[in-house]
Amino acid sequence: MSKTLFNEFESVSSKAWKQKIQVDLKGADYNDTLIWKSNEGIDVKPIYHSDDFEGFPDTSGTKATTWKICQEISVSNESEANTNALDAISRGAEYITFIIHTENIKVETLINDIDLTKTGVSFRMNFLSSAFVEQNSAVTSTGISIHLETDIIGHLAKTGNWFTNLKDDHSQFEKIIKSSSQIFVDTSLYQNAGATIIQQLAYSLGHLNEYLNHLNTTLTDEEKSLLEITFNVAVGSNYFFEIAKLRALRLLFQTLVKEYGITKECRIIATPSKRNKTIYDYNVNMLRTTTECMSAILGGANVVTNLPYDSLYHKPNEFGDRISRNQLLVLKNESYFDKVDNPADGSYYIESLTNQLAVKALYLFKDIESNGGFLHQLKEGTIQRKIKESAAKEQADFDAENIVLLGTNRHPNPADKMKDDLEIHPFLEVNKRKTLIEPIIERRLAEKLEQNRLKDE
Repeated sequence: MSKTLFNEFESVSSKAWKQKIQVDLKGADYNDTLIWKSNEGIDVKPIYHSDDFEGFPDTSGTKATTWKICQEISVSNESEANTNALDAISRGAEYITFIIHTENIKVETLINDIDLTKTGVSFRMNFLSSAFVEQNSAVTSTGISIHLETDIIGHLAKTGNWFTNLKDDHSQFEKIIKSSSQIFVDTSLYQNAGATIIQQLAYSLGHLNEYLNHLNTTLTDEEKSLLEITFNVAVGSNYFFEIAKLRALRLLFQTLVKEYGITKECRIIATPSKRNKTIYDYNVNMLRTTTECMSAILGGANVVTNLPYDSLYHKPNEFGDRISRNQLLVLKNESYFDKVDNPADGSYYIESLTNQLAVKALYLFKDIESNGGFLHQLKEGTIQRKIKESAAKEQADFDAENIVLLGTNRHPNPADKMKDDLEIHPFLEVNKRKTLIEPIIERRLAEKLEQNRLKDE
């Protein structure tokens, strides 16, 4: 093509756009009318322009063409779990996460007939055992990696206790890292407990830094260069902010790990938030999880695990799993969410959000480090207190209908009955026990309202 399209049109500056908007407002205040102030302290403007940037934004390097559809399978019986995994793979799953509750399982049976060259596998271990990791290393073929997901700080934050104690946990953790060269950081807890996006990012960074700081003197430079670091992230309903969150996480990760001589990119496993899911008008959960999975893909997640629409009140079931998997299959095969790498790059709005979230989160991370570090603030209760403050503000917005969950706090269906359909308890349960620290508690926004409705059925 010899001529540039539309080169006969003059460019319009951001100042000219703002002047035109102010004329159209007919005297209304620009800031009060059109600037949206988010809970993250970010003022969202009505327009974003190239004038807002000194140059072209850097390429993010994410590979949306390679994201994997994941199926989670809880393991109580190895043969049954293997059968379920093979069935899920035959129906479109490209990645399997086995949730393992005890080390007394036969790994050979669990992965039997799974082609590990085509299907990714993770073991999410709800226990701490370096012996299990060594067993895993023995049964995997050369050049094939099974991802191991053990997070001792995440376990402490969620339960209030170490698996055993600080010394033994760190000893086991070091053995696992040396054997597998893998670090897993589960940050979904912070989102599901009500932390803001900036808090989620800063706590994720602080959480990882505790591991890297501890391992810095115990690993050689070569061992550090081999480290593969995975984040498990919960994605909320604030569509563009959540895209920017994952992009900001990668920026912050690169900023941190270069100080330790780590060059590998991080892996991100993303799953929809539980915080905005409901038991009433439960089919709306499918709409929520669809947009949240879209944010995850566009934000650069490597693996996406969908949340079944009925997971709050039904035991795991074939129908719920199939629907959640099919949502991802539709996004990949019918909506073409795997055809373009770096799909969010160049969007002035998303680029601006990414930069602002990253800067604010880095500032909070530095504040945490200057005040003793993440683990110290967790033991003091500072992290818990900050999350509870953010969660309370979000809850107040929900109660005032500033945050809307359709079918729950807006346009509820009074004929909708759920009391006889609850297979599992969908609300926070308090089990009194002695803990080392105050645990971080996951809580859904709709719980109190749903409990009141159940009483009135």
